[in-house]
Amino acid sequence: MSFSVAAQQARSPYVLGLDVGSTGTRGGLYDASGLPVQGCRLKIPHAFTTGSDGTATIDADQVADELRQIVEFVAAAAPGPVAGVALDTFASSLVGVDADGRAVTPCFTYADSRCALEVDHLRSVLDEDATQQRTGTRQHTGYLPPRFLWLRDTDPDAFGRVRRWMSLGEYAYLKLIGTTAAGTSTAAWTGMLNRREGTWDAELCALVGVDAEQFSPIAHPSQPLSPIFPPLHPNLADARWFPPIADGFASSLGAGGTDSSSIVAAAATSGAMRVLVDGLVDDLPRGLWCYRVDEHRSLLGGALNDVGRAVSWLQATLRLPEADELDAALRAEPSPLTPLVLPWFTGERSTGWVGNARAEFHRVSAGTTATDLYRATIEGVALSYQRMLSQLSEAAGGAQRVLATGSVTTEVPGLLQLLADATGVDVLPITIRRSTLHGTAMQALEILAPDVGFVPSEHGEVISPVSGREAYYRERIAGFDRLYDKVVTR
Repeated sequence: MSFSVAAQQARSPYVLGLDVGSTGTRGGLYDASGLPVQGCRLKIPHAFTTGSDGTATIDADQVADELRQIVEFVAAAAPGPVAGVALDTFASSLVGVDADGRAVTPCFTYADSRCALEVDHLRSVLDEDATQQRTGTRQHTGYLPPRFLWLRDTDPDAFGRVRRWMSLGEYAYLKLIGTTAAGTSTAAWTGMLNRREGTWDAELCALVGVDAEQFSPIAHPSQPLSPIFPPLHPNLADARWFPPIADGFASSLGAGGTDSSSIVAAAATSGAMRVLVDGLVDDLPRGLWCYRVDEHRSLLGGALNDVGRAVSWLQATLRLPEADELDAALRAEPSPLTPLVLPWFTGERSTGWVGNARAEFHRVSAGTTATDLYRATIEGVALSYQRMLSQLSEAAGGAQRVLATGSVTTEVPGLLQLLADATGVDVLPITIRRSTLHGTAMQALEILAPDVGFVPSEHGEVISPVSGREAYYRERIAGFDRLYDKVVTR
């Protein structure tokens, strides 16, 4: 059946879900079972402003206006009163706001890498292992501590005019409803949340020159906000507005990763592996991050810079055969003659956090073909996921299955067989569209309709490891580790 419901069959309470991504703002209405309501959806495209110096920003007021348009459209199309509004945005965003509530900086996005030198500085003055255990994150250009240092040094006038620091979602709420808060996961993704205490981290605030009072209050999903401004539509008169959450948390929920039995592998331009666990994970492995997401759960995982980027590089650089032949190469019996590839075209995140690492092609011979290099690179991506899964299993226990989601899982389906073979775990392709938006609505429905079961997400056939390939991948993993030790950590 279609993963949607007609308005006349939809069950209340209704949730208006909002999702701000890197390419656009989306919104849609969901019924109590988590199904999108037909005819109640809108998307407005946008793009980051980028530069060769690492700039990646967006206008916060533009996004707030996009959200206003979508909220008004979806609320008007709803078959009845909307019980809740839920928002996710791309994580690690930052907007500086003055005393009058106006943005005095652009919105800096997770992709803005101009603070790379500040990352090095923080690593030289911090006990990074202790900081990671406290905040759940290591130092990286995607987090806020180095961004604050960079902005303070490069634009001290703007830094001095700021009275409040907000994520993009918090700023949009301030404009739409007159009040705001940082959802727990939004705060966690800044790299400045003390995950054990649930407060802004005092040591990091002092180090980067920001007062904790300049941040928004932190609110769990169970603590919705009461609007100050008049409702944007009569159908929103009694709606509860849930604190903005991070898109990674929403994506995992939307794919079906609602407990520790399933690990979600996201494969798009970049990639990630995440598992939702109870508690805080006391001894966090160095290669992973751990984001607190509510009163009693954490999202444990790791990230890859280059998944779709690796595929794009292959397509642009090599004379590749047709897609069917490439897919057959990924599904074929593995060969020890295949080159070994460390697929980090723009740097490594998990598990080694070596930002200046670059792709390495090992044992390429005169007989190596374009198809061989394609297979080797995609295999390298699968092995990178395996490295994360190994640490996830160490911290959270072995998962029963991997849920695979993201554009690359449909564009390069053979990756999923490699992933199953390399990890030794069944892989279930999740085929639902807009899984992040779906997950945003789900976290609100957990509060609004706790006794209504969710309709399971659409998925394909289970992909199991092929018997007899275990020895090959054990040797391949060992070879990957040896190469890593020689060329990355030298």
